[in-house]
Amino acid sequence: MRSVGKFWHVLPRRGDSSGLQRIGCVVHISSNGNMILKADNVPRIGDQAVDESLKAVGMVFDVFGPVANPYVAVRPSVDELSSYVQRVLYAANAPSKQRMRKRRRRR
Repeated sequence: MRSVGKFWHVLPRRGDSSGLQRIGCVVHISSNGNMILKADNVPRIGDQAVDESLKAVGMVFDVFGPVANPYVAVRPSVDELSSYVQRVLYAANAPSKQRMRKRRRRR
């Protein structure tokens, strides 16, 4: 079984539609170092961006462009950005603060 480390909370549970969501393909690296993706699905700003192996790549920083064909900017947390061009990234939905509070109260 693959170790998922700190991403245990993003794996979908039975009957849960949250988890990983395909963002889209990395089109290019911007001049300020952000990865620009052509979005298939629009994630929330602040969601963690991961690759196919659930490795954290960065955080969703901005959503821009036309509503019909949006683009997503991801602020990277990795080196070797050029290796991610033409690769698909996924959004790992971070648990909401309210959900985390409920979890803390139970303990």
